[in-house]
Amino acid sequence: MKKVTFVLAAAGLMSLAACNGEKPAENAVENAVENVEDAAANLDAAAENVTENVAADAANVADNAANVVENAANVVENATNAQ
Repeated sequence: MKKVTFVLAAAGLMSLAACNGEKPAENAVENAVENVEDAAANLDAAAENVTENVAADAANVADNAANVVENAANVVENATNAQ
């Protein structure tokens, strides 16, 4: 019975040792790598948002310019019709 208890205790200690195999330095390195990867993903998302916003703004500027031209043409037409 003592041998079985000893074997079970040894197996339990070995399993605990296997579960806690990583060192704090390894954990710190893994966390640092994950942080850098997250920062890169955030930068990519920000760059994509800026690109989309610039394209949308350019389209709005073009629409506004077309509206200004159309309004000017209407002013000229209305002035001509008023005479």
